[in-house]
Amino acid sequence: MSMRTEYCGLTTEALLDQTVSLCGWVHRRRDHGGVIFIDLRDREGLVQVVCDPDRADVFKKAESVRNEFCLRITGLVRHRPEGTTNANLTSGKIEVLAHDLEVLNPSVTPPFQLDDDNLSETTRLTHRVLDLRRPQMQNNLRLRYKVAMEVRKYLDENGFIDIETPMLTKSTPEGARDYLVPSRVNAGQFFALPQSPQLFKQLLMVANFDRYYQITKCFRDEDLRADRQPEFTQIDCETSFMTEQEIRDLFENMIRLVFRKVLDVELPNPFPVMDYATAMGLYGSDKPDMRVKLQFTDMTDVMKDVDFKVFSGAANMEGGRVVALRVPGGGAMPRSEIDAYTQFVAIYGAKGLAWIKVNEKAKGRDGLQSPIVKNIHDAALSQVIELTGAEDGDLIFFGADKAKVVNDAIGALRVKVGHSEFGKKNGLFDDDWRPLWVIDFPMFEFDEDNQRWSAVHHPFTAPKDGHEDLMEADPGRCIAKAYDMVLNGWELGGGSVRIHRAEVQSKVFRALKIGAEEAQLKFGFLLDALQYGAPPHGGLAFGLDRLVTMMCGAESIRDVIAFPKTQRAQDLLTQAPSEVDEKQLRELHIRLRNVEPAAKA
Repeated sequence: MSMRTEYCGLTTEALLDQTVSLCGWVHRRRDHGGVIFIDLRDREGLVQVVCDPDRADVFKKAESVRNEFCLRITGLVRHRPEGTTNANLTSGKIEVLAHDLEVLNPSVTPPFQLDDDNLSETTRLTHRVLDLRRPQMQNNLRLRYKVAMEVRKYLDENGFIDIETPMLTKSTPEGARDYLVPSRVNAGQFFALPQSPQLFKQLLMVANFDRYYQITKCFRDEDLRADRQPEFTQIDCETSFMTEQEIRDLFENMIRLVFRKVLDVELPNPFPVMDYATAMGLYGSDKPDMRVKLQFTDMTDVMKDVDFKVFSGAANMEGGRVVALRVPGGGAMPRSEIDAYTQFVAIYGAKGLAWIKVNEKAKGRDGLQSPIVKNIHDAALSQVIELTGAEDGDLIFFGADKAKVVNDAIGALRVKVGHSEFGKKNGLFDDDWRPLWVIDFPMFEFDEDNQRWSAVHHPFTAPKDGHEDLMEADPGRCIAKAYDMVLNGWELGGGSVRIHRAEVQSKVFRALKIGAEEAQLKFGFLLDALQYGAPPHGGLAFGLDRLVTMMCGAESIRDVIAFPKTQRAQDLLTQAPSEVDEKQLRELHIRLRNVEPAAKA
């Protein structure tokens, strides 16, 4: 008999009265009055093994095994005794009577019980190998595999070719910070790890591969953020001779198919579409969580002449904004909860959180409760009630500041209230899958720190038809052929139609204050390639880690990556990054300055 004939978790009543060989790990060992039960676990699940004292050699070995011992067991599949079946297990109707037990490898005492749900992330990442044995992590990574397989099948059926692009490439510091790799052979010179295969996939379109994809690692040396990884995985796609709408349709169908095949979930067909200006106007976010049934009401014009300086100051400020967020039934919120929300919006730069409770709107200002009512004239209060559609018992929150602060703070507040117990209890939240396309992004945004325009997506995004001349004449009004797929408040993927003519690409570089010499130095290989009859092309990239995190219902993207980094960009399992010896540094022509010792995670 071979070492293993069945997986533990797939041993069922179909194998009754047959002899099987199983391999796995001891999940639990129980001694019940002379009979020893072993729950043997492998990647498919558990099976109950019975070790009977009638087989003295088997029983003696079973007495010595402990959790996480690796075993091989040969035995007879039989019905579990009446009343002892386990409906939660695929193998729950049977047990295996052990005829032979072999300890393939013992285990030291594990640092934690694998079914302990209260483990710290530090413990889990330090002992990641054991953490990955836990059923939840096994399920997460298998779901990730299924998603990747369905993506590959779909793209293959639609004529896409999987092509690898370089991992050692040229540093083009226009986006996030690059991870640099020193060259030993070319002293003083550096490769960069790719933040995206963007330029190479465009070159592949010029090279007539027509439809390309790659499930690939990308690297960004970003500042520490809760749910970002220094290395992440992208489903990267590019295609030629397709319109923006055709590209969106193609990849919308892919995501719909992945959800159907992997989760048996039917997403809407078609996905709703919203332009960027509407998304920012109503939700303060370019990735609005459409499960939350709350919207902004713009009050900027209404508040220009009120005595309340917080409102009138913002309303008259260049780039200022005043919005109202009506919370139906919010009048029942205790003051302590409102105070907590005031502290919450401060994280996003808000200096305070004004509010009005609508007790009896028929009474006008006398039916409103708030410290700010006395400083707002009747006409403005009337407009607030009318425009927000407020009813008795509602609460209205206000944000007033620069538009970015208002959008960030009140946008986050909208999500926070919607996801709260209050929001769920009062029907302000739909627990469902709510996808959305956000389109027509601005081409450029103004960088206050450097006093120059920068690309919202990347500088290779094509402008909308008729907007080419705006790139230099009025960059702030230029709209891009860019689109993001959003799901439940997360950006799943983003892309654009690309610039395929060298003269248009040069215009973008000029708008970004990248001179001809600098453009040639950094992007000459692209500009040169575009001159050889580059086809119209466009594409999209999905974050695989993010997509799988959502589909698993996991708390963090670290729960769907086999060996992730911490928030401090450290690998606790291998203790990377680490120091290297002087010989390696000399070979790379590198001398270290005195550095502060790294803080421990």
